This record gives sequence, structure tokens and C-alpha cells, in this order.
Amino acid sequence: MTVNLDDKGLKSIAYKFDLFFIDIWGVVHNGIQLFEDSIQTLDELKKINKEYVLLTNAPRPNSTVIKFLKKIGLDNEKCKNVYTSGEAALNYLHNNCKDLNFFHIGPPRDFDLFKLFEKNKVDKIEDSDFLLCTGLFDNHENELEYYKKLFENKTSKKMVCTNPDLIVDRGNEREFCAGSIAKIFEELGGKVEYFGKPYPLVYTQARTIKNKKILCIGDNLNTDIKGANVQNFNSLFISSGIHKNETNGNLNNLLESYNVKVDYIQSKLKW
Repeated sequence: MTVNLDDKGLKSIAYKFDLFFIDIWGVVHNGIQLFEDSIQTLDELKKINKEYVLLTNAPRPNSTVIKFLKKIGLDNEKCKNVYTSGEAALNYLHNNCKDLNFFHIGPPRDFDLFKLFEKNKVDKIEDSDFLLCTGLFDNHENELEYYKKLFENKTSKKMVCTNPDLIVDRGNEREFCAGSIAKIFEELGGKVEYFGKPYPLVYTQARTIKNKKILCIGDNLNTDIKGANVQNFNSLFISSGIHKNETNGNLNNLLESYNVKVDYIQSKLKW
């Protein structure tokens, strides 16, 4: 049974947990501004000595995301708790792919992910050893059909996807993410190596989890909540995020459609 925390707040269950994995985009901010209630919640968790990680499927290094968060007003102390799917992917790329040529799928703003091995970036997909997907090209950011054509006869090459999210809301605008491109690649028969939620590695890289009671907080059923389910962590679903137009007043139907279970729900993160 899913427990609604809108009246009681996170404070009513916080004592049960040692570690909180908290999604950033959709929970802490909307891509444009921070949510005040969420920032207060982080302050309250610190007051009671609870450990938390701001865990995001951003396809960039920790340092890049921290720079953005500081720009929109997040303080230095909270920024120390940031961990990104891009950072997790970097560890893999350095250990397994640093001498291989790759074709990058994504916007130029993501180039900082691979600046240490940028010399291996090739301009033609035919010349690559693998594909590195961080998002969509700026000039094809709404044209999924373009990527179907791009990948024709190219699925023998493995793809590394640094953001499993399918979509994100930037303010009131919905955008496709790298996960949508990876899904197309898989549907054509390609193999994808994913980094980020819901895949287990990102949690263990972000923080030591052994013998800890964990709560995952997020607005994305495919990643935040699915990741909690896969790891057998408890979950708190923020319903005002990416799925806000899908509930239609029936939470059970929504959860069933995504094949997930949710322990707690809030309309927005609030202490």
C-alpha cells in the first residue's frame, strides 16, 4: 500500500532511513529554478544527521552539474552531495574505452564529458568503434525519425548511453533525453550499455550502501522508482514531476502501467 505524505511530510518517516538518494531535476529544481520546499528538506535532513546523495541522470561530470546548480542558487555544502550518471560513465570509459574511437550523439555542451579523450572522437559513424550517446543533436532535438535512419546498418557497434531518461521537463517544455535515442538503437537490434538510474552501478559508485536502510526519492517511474525496486530500496514518488499529466486520479493504474511499486507519495518534496 502506498502511503501519502502530503499532510505528514517527509519528517514523519525520515527516522526510518540512513541514506536518501534524491533525484535533482523534477524534485530539487525544474531546470530553471530551485524548489524552496526541497531545499528546506535537505537542510532538515542535515540537522538530524541523515546522509543524502543528489543523484541525477545528467550525462555530464559532477563538476559541470555542480556549476549549474550553483548558478541557480544551490549552496556549496549541498553541492558536495551531487553524483551524476555522466560521472559513472566516465569511470567506465576511462577503464575500457579510452583508446577506442567513438562517434558522439548529443549536443556540443556535453563535450566536457570526454575532454580527456576527445582526440578519439570521429566525425563519421562508420569510422567509430562505439557510439557515445549523451543526448540529441541540437539540430535534430525533436526528430526521432532522424536517428532511426542514422542507425541503419550500424547496430553492430555498441552504444554507451550516459542518461537513461527518456524525457525531461525544462520548466513547462518537454524535451527528449539520451534514453529515447538508446531505445531506438535497441529496437533496431543494437546493444546499449547504460549508466545511471535504474541500473545498480550508479548507486554503489555514488555512496557506500551496505547495511543501510535506503529511501529513493524521485519523479520518474522509469528510473528513480524502477531503480529503487531493482535494488529493493524503499521509494518516494513525487507526483508533480514528469508524470503529472498521467495520473488521472488513479495511482494504481499508473504504477501498473510502468510495472513499479511505490511505498510513499508526495505531490512535491516537503519536510
